[in-house]
Amino acid sequence: MSVEVVTFGCRLNAVESEVIRREAGATGLAGTVVLNTCAVTAEAVSQARQTVRKIRREQPNARIVVTGCAAQTDPNIFAAMPEVDRVLGNEEKLSAAIWAGLDDAAKVAVGDIMAVKHAAAHRLDGFRGHARAFVQVQNGCDHRCTFCIIPFGRGNSRSVPVSEVVAEVRRSVEHGHREVVLTGVDITSYRPGLGLLVKEILKSVPDLDRLRLSSIDSVEADADLLDALANEARLMPHLHLSLQAGDDLILKRMKRRHLRADAIAFCDQVRRLRPGVVFGGDIIAGFPTETDGMFARSLDLVDECGLTHLHVFPFSARPGTPAARMPQVRGDVVKDRARRLRAKGEDALLCYLEGEIGARRRVLTERGGIGRTEQFTPVRLNAPVEPGVFLDISVAGHDGRQLLAA
Repeated sequence: MSVEVVTFGCRLNAVESEVIRREAGATGLAGTVVLNTCAVTAEAVSQARQTVRKIRREQPNARIVVTGCAAQTDPNIFAAMPEVDRVLGNEEKLSAAIWAGLDDAAKVAVGDIMAVKHAAAHRLDGFRGHARAFVQVQNGCDHRCTFCIIPFGRGNSRSVPVSEVVAEVRRSVEHGHREVVLTGVDITSYRPGLGLLVKEILKSVPDLDRLRLSSIDSVEADADLLDALANEARLMPHLHLSLQAGDDLILKRMKRRHLRADAIAFCDQVRRLRPGVVFGGDIIAGFPTETDGMFARSLDLVDECGLTHLHVFPFSARPGTPAARMPQVRGDVVKDRARRLRAKGEDALLCYLEGEIGARRRVLTERGGIGRTEQFTPVRLNAPVEPGVFLDISVAGHDGRQLLAA
């Protein structure tokens, strides 16, 4: 073993883990395990700490390096762990010089992430063994939702220049990836505009078969993005929305920039522009001050927006955020509301899967004997196929979570 990277959290972390493998591996480091952490919930931080202890038990002689958002926002909690050898910030983890001088560095190297003003393409050679590649277009966030600690882990919003993104996408295609996913912390804040970037990619990289977007904030979706969804068949009809709640007062207390009606109107508009589009959404259960009636409006939002794939987050108070100082909902109530939201999501997914039976779909194969439709729905294939192949299949049924090919 030279450098092993354990990735937690988002797709952006997955991209940066590839950079870590390249930069750390190029130095000739041996016996090193890097944990690229997430800080979005207290549970994510706890999982990282548990993994540190597990790795130390299993690999007593390994050098353990902790980095990522949890290391950026709370480096001392990891520095105090006797199992940890080094703690690196989110900017430091991408530095070849840091990795080259790791043995001589201080235990903690975490800089001021708010001072970082630029984002650049990582010039990766693709994601080996994967049908799709992730390309970072943006980092950081200028918004300050009251529940969210991520801006303090990622800094302010900054965009990768269009030409660099296009070059990265082209490089991914040249390395055999049939599909590219644009990722970042808040990609709809991309400047000069996410829609313009999407159009430029599709125009400049004609050999790209599929382009996807990671999570978007619908209030920032520009006219060019909507136009691309309506008219660019290679832009996939699957959008994951940062919704968070379905009640207007809770949305205001979250310091979100949309209201319930805005979310519903956006989904209706996109569905008119792109029939067959599928929506996912993030919803928080048990935000401070949430009453039963407020929660019911979040449940109803699943139907009102026609969501198919739900990511449910029980509210997790993050120290230093305004929401942590608000009147909290009892833990058992939060847990029950999260359970009910997940059950609602499972029902919505089941309804969608039932409606797909008998349909013809074009899937891109992945490892493990599955493919993904244009709507990102997994399909269990009836025979092993190497990753990165397009197949036209008929949907014979489903198992409650994925479609089954005929």
